[in-house]
Amino acid sequence: MASAVVLFFIFDPFASLPIFISLTKDQDQAQMIKSANRAIIVAALLFVIFALVGQDILDLFGISISSFRVAGGLVLMMMAIEVIFGIEISKHKNEDVAWVVIATPILTGPGVIATAILLVDQYDVVTVLLAGGFALFITWLALHNSVYIVKKLGRNTIEIFSRIIGLIIAALAVEYILSGSIDYIEQNLPDLIMRILS
Repeated sequence: MASAVVLFFIFDPFASLPIFISLTKDQDQAQMIKSANRAIIVAALLFVIFALVGQDILDLFGISISSFRVAGGLVLMMMAIEVIFGIEISKHKNEDVAWVVIATPILTGPGVIATAILLVDQYDVVTVLLAGGFALFITWLALHNSVYIVKKLGRNTIEIFSRIIGLIIAALAVEYILSGSIDYIEQNLPDLIMRILS
């Protein structure tokens, strides 16, 4: 459950909605649904790949999970700043570009990739995949009903929710940076002491 909540916040359908609508505003309803389907499929494939072999990729490059946790925290902090301050990520309006941009980096960007690898290290792969599937399903529902949701809630309400979620992502980023730093120090402190004494 905890991993599902974390991934839901990282995928953040509320932050994705305004971007999705701005990129697809020239499309009709059928084209918007097609773009939403493509975006979710690509985002899901990227998520599954990194959840399954992300740790192997780290091992290939000799990167520790604690180092990646710090890096992931920094990426999440940058993502939170974008959400909180409403930085425009893309100005592309092409239909093909629209769903690609939504799939990555909006949905499955560095933040989600880092979180997937970290959660697999903390939980098991099946739990993380199920949690990611749940988060992506909710995001898919939000994108499919984007026009209706915006009309009912209003853009201002969605923007407020995005800012709040941005703060939560920022707090999560701080946790990753602190825990990764502490783990790295604990793992490497004996070697560091030995080098100093020698």
